[in-house]
Order: sequence, then structure tokens, then C-alpha cells
Amino acid sequence: MQLSRRDFSKVAASLASTVFPVTSAFGKTKNIPVGLQVFTLRNELEKDVPGVLAQVSKLGYKNVEFYVPFYYTWTTAFAKDVRKSMGDLGLQCTSTHNLMDAYQPEGMGKAIELNQILGSRYLVNARRPAFPNIEGWKGLAETLNKANEKIRAAGLSAGYHTTANEWKMIDGQRPADILFKNTDKSFMHQLDVGTCVAAGADPVAWIKQNPGRIRSLHLKDWAPGKEYSVLFGEGNAPWKEIFAAAESKGGAEFYVIEQEMSDEPPLEAVKKDLARYNELRRKLS
Repeated sequence: MQLSRRDFSKVAASLASTVFPVTSAFGKTKNIPVGLQVFTLRNELEKDVPGVLAQVSKLGYKNVEFYVPFYYTWTTAFAKDVRKSMGDLGLQCTSTHNLMDAYQPEGMGKAIELNQILGSRYLVNARRPAFPNIEGWKGLAETLNKANEKIRAAGLSAGYHTTANEWKMIDGQRPADILFKNTDKSFMHQLDVGTCVAAGADPVAWIKQNPGRIRSLHLKDWAPGKEYSVLFGEGNAPWKEIFAAAESKGGAEFYVIEQEMSDEPPLEAVKKDLARYNELRRKLS
């Protein structure tokens, strides 16, 4: 059973008030929560969802972002159990990652219902075909625009998580530019910093180019040789400049730490990631 608009508004208000207060070096206080993309703990999550959530909460995370196709296989009853577990642990789910099915008529209903049950505000598109030409990417933008209207009508917001494919030049153009020129301004971009840096693109310039639309960032680092196995702050991403742009121009509402791979156990890696993030923010305050 879907949540009513009134109930969903209460959930959204609760989410907005549950954040990590950060005194920004960029001019004013920012209240920006830091969550974990649980794809990092995917092997453990498949066996014990409540147990993993308890471990994540113990590390100090306050938000989680579920990934696909894992959560999309849940029943509504199981999603309600997960929501209760999160509530007991003081966790929130601000966003979920979704397949293209969630933006098509046959799959959108279930995606909206699961997001509403979990208390999520953003239904983020995380996987799509790698189109060989610009027309394919324009067609994708049209599909996402149509879906966005229905998603917004249900009290949610639609978003787009970039991968390496969106930064590769096609016919002299970047698909990322095509997508954001051809989607409604209400459609948000979840910038994956790691893939952007790995592709040789400039995340700071991209944020400034799309003011108000970079409402979420994946805090994933990258470095030559070690690639995505580096911890937060160990790679090539210019974090100080990224945070400054995201909070002054991009419209950042929440950050998500993701450790796609690591040289140590995933739980230990994301523990260190959060500690490094908090240390950096203290230095910037």
C-alpha cells in the first residue's frame, strides 16, 4: 500500500531535519547528510540486511542508499521490515539506485511504491544502455523526462547517476552534456566524482556548469594504478574545490560515500572513508 501524500510529506520533512551540521569554509553553515551506498557491502547485504544496517549505523553513518537490482527484488512487506530496522537504528534512506525498468510504465509503480515505503526522496537512474550515437542519448533524455513527470506527481524526485559512459565523447559531444541540456531542470544529477575524474573530466567545472542540479555527489576517489581501490582523499579528486562548488553553486543536498573496491575488508574501508571525510570537513571549517 502506497503512502499518502500527507504521510510522505511528513517523511520528507523528517529527512530534511536529520542531517550532519557542517560549518562550511565557503561562507555559511551547511546541513548536509553523509550516507553510504551499500553496494560496497553487497555480499554481506545479500545474507543479512538488518545486520548490515546495524553495522553501518554503528560506524556513524546516518543515511543509506540502496542499489539495484538488489532492493528492487524486495516485496513490499520486506521493504517495510527494512524501514522499521532503519528507524530503530536511526538511519534514513534518502535515495535509491534504479534500473531503466523504474522509468518505464511496467516497472515504475513498484519503484515508486518501494521508495515511498523506504522514505526515499530520490529515485535515481543508475544503469542504462551505452548508446553508440547522440540520437540514442537524446532519446534517453526524452524517456527520462516523461518518467520524471509521473515520479514528481507521486511526491518523489528523479535523478541520474553518471557512469564512465556519459563522459566518453561521441560525435564530438559528451553524453553528459546532451542529457542535461535535454532534461527538465527538476531532474537532478548525482555526480559520481570517481568516474568523472577517471575519465579526465573536470568535476568542479561540471558542477559550475549545472547550477542547482548537482544535488547529490558520490564521494568516490580514483588514482592511476589503484583506480577505485583508493580510500576517500587518497586519489586525484580535488575535494576542497569540489565541496566549495557543490555547496555554493551545485545545490548539494546530500553526499554518498561509495567504496567500489578496496584492498581491505569493505566494512573497514567505509569506516576509514567516513573518518577521512569528517577530518577533511573539520579542516575546512
